[in-house]
Amino acid sequence: MSKVIPLNKVRNIWIIAHIDAGKTTTTERILYYTGKTHKIWETHDWESQMDWMEQEKERGITITSAATTAFWKDYQINIIDTPWHVDFTIEVERSLRVLDGWIAVFDWSQWVEPQSETVWKQSDKYNVPRIAFVNKMDKMWADFDMSLESIKKRLAWNKVVAIQYPIWAAETFKWIVNLIEMKAYRFYGDSWEKVDEIEIPADIKDKVEALRTVLIEKVAEQDDSLMEKFFEKGDLSIEEIKKWLRIWVCNNALYAVTCWSALQNVWVQLVIDAAVDFLPSPIEVNDWKLTVMDIDDKEKTEEIKIDSNGSLAAFAFKVATDPFVWRLTFTRVYSWTLKSGSYIYNSSNWKKERVWRLLQMHANTREEIQEIWAGHIWAIVWLKDTKTWDTLCDLNKKFLVESMEFPEPVISVSVEPKTKADQEKMWIALSKLAEEDPSFRVRSDEETGQTIISGMWELHLDIIVDRMKREFKVECNVWAPQVAYRETIKEVAKDIEHKYSKQTWGRGQYGHVVITFEPYREADEDDEGVKKTNKFINKISGWVIPKEYVPWVEKWLKEAYTKWYVAWYPMVDIKATLTFGSFHEVDSSELSFKIAASKAFREACSKAKATLLEPVMKVEVNTPEEYMWDVIWQINSKRWRIEEMGDRWQAKIINCYVPLSEMFGYATELRSASQWRATYAMEFDHYNEVPSNLAIKIREERGFKLPDDE
Repeated sequence: MSKVIPLNKVRNIWIIAHIDAGKTTTTERILYYTGKTHKIWETHDWESQMDWMEQEKERGITITSAATTAFWKDYQINIIDTPWHVDFTIEVERSLRVLDGWIAVFDWSQWVEPQSETVWKQSDKYNVPRIAFVNKMDKMWADFDMSLESIKKRLAWNKVVAIQYPIWAAETFKWIVNLIEMKAYRFYGDSWEKVDEIEIPADIKDKVEALRTVLIEKVAEQDDSLMEKFFEKGDLSIEEIKKWLRIWVCNNALYAVTCWSALQNVWVQLVIDAAVDFLPSPIEVNDWKLTVMDIDDKEKTEEIKIDSNGSLAAFAFKVATDPFVWRLTFTRVYSWTLKSGSYIYNSSNWKKERVWRLLQMHANTREEIQEIWAGHIWAIVWLKDTKTWDTLCDLNKKFLVESMEFPEPVISVSVEPKTKADQEKMWIALSKLAEEDPSFRVRSDEETGQTIISGMWELHLDIIVDRMKREFKVECNVWAPQVAYRETIKEVAKDIEHKYSKQTWGRGQYGHVVITFEPYREADEDDEGVKKTNKFINKISGWVIPKEYVPWVEKWLKEAYTKWYVAWYPMVDIKATLTFGSFHEVDSSELSFKIAASKAFREACSKAKATLLEPVMKVEVNTPEEYMWDVIWQINSKRWRIEEMGDRWQAKIINCYVPLSEMFGYATELRSASQWRATYAMEFDHYNEVPSNLAIKIREERGFKLPDDE
């Protein structure tokens, strides 16, 4: 690439949507109209440029994020097409941390679906600006007003404003009113690439004028001086509306909503215009600055200016295995210009790395370049020691950026190679796949010797196994999925004391601790379930226990939490407070305090009523009314708790909570009960205590039985 685009003309965006809402179709249209591709590729014909994996083409869904770059007028748009399926939530988390804005695509007939709501809330956490598009307006009975109300009700009631309005819908959907300019347009031509201005039809004039008034009021009420001007004149100029709407969208004070038909190619140009007009450039994010931490003292922070000068500041947000270049590290550069052949420092693992080659990606094709400028997202070849979300910086100015919190897996299966020759190849494949996907975990079960892979739902693991077969030529057997249970305590075990004393002919062992164990819930008003965290507090004073032994008490408690009391599942939400103890000048050691702490914890589990927890999913079932009672009958047989029931267009919606262990095979059951017409979506919500009879069964299945069970 020969031309350096000014940072204020760069847009780093991602396009996401619920399954079948038209996300990849939208991306393909943008690539065509910006001249990136020579034809419109269709997902339903398995031709999509962005869904390039064989599994994506076969299943008709996006599985992995795909990056590309396009140019529109004098703007450069770096696009990441991101999956929105709950199984691939890690791709969403990665994009939220490195991109500057996003486009949400909604299917008008489905309102706001559960996974859309989840990603919207994730964006609130990362404060990412966004605009929304209501798709499939060419469908019969398309209703933009209904979709707009759904977005307001479920996502952001006081922040949503329409900036476009359809003149007609269904089969005659080819016209639009621009509410900012109060102009109407018609689209025509072989690919609807031609645009003419037309008169606003009289029968909708009152409607669009009312919507424009709401738009202006929302823009004005964010600023006192604007509000005064609006009260005086009763209007704002087009330039003022555009200017201030952009400011409010970039600051997450407002969300602009428009509509179109991706499949029919209607209004594509206005979609691209909205992206460059209202989503921020790299220099408009975080006020031009990036907050970083001192590599030695994480409490010490400073701000680095985001531009092409100064020190290198970059994030490695994704690692991918590539059959042609071995290993790709997708990187967002915030400061400096990264050049091919240069040396950089990975401050996350204290390693020096060589930048061998730089690539600009278009899905799975690549173009070699010589440098990456600040504000851009491209790929580096052969960073051998860099993992997902490592900080890359200058050799002479080292710092850290706060790392991501990756979601915990909720489902596991065991895998074994079909032949002995596949054994080593399987572990190589699994390790590479784990490098790519931090939400995918691999471990060897010490009790059974099985290889256990864990991930986010069944589809996630199904894709992993399929990739092993296709990409790494590894054949393996897969056994039934297992639920990722957790354990915790329900009551306080105060001042649990254990003194470990053992005398031999030589040096003895002596460790003495007094620890209070209690349930721990990290403060989070938005979280109703288990946070899966543990906390250690040292409250001893003086030289009751030498300082060098206290960290070992904490370390060995953490080890005890990983597999312990009820059924050998990790313990969570426990606060341990070390209040007293003693030591021996000669006989005390790390081992003696390890044993003392472990014994104290085991006694505490008995006194504090240790219990088993199971993941509970939030489930939304969408079913035609005639099948509603059959669906409810299924729900009642699965320990489900119905939260609410309602209507959505011509369907019944059932919102409920269900243990994950009851969901295996539910897709087949639901299709059978509704003649394939009902659908469901689910997401992890919280952990609940397992009923005692089921807890006993789970313990017995794992060969772990307490005296209380007899």
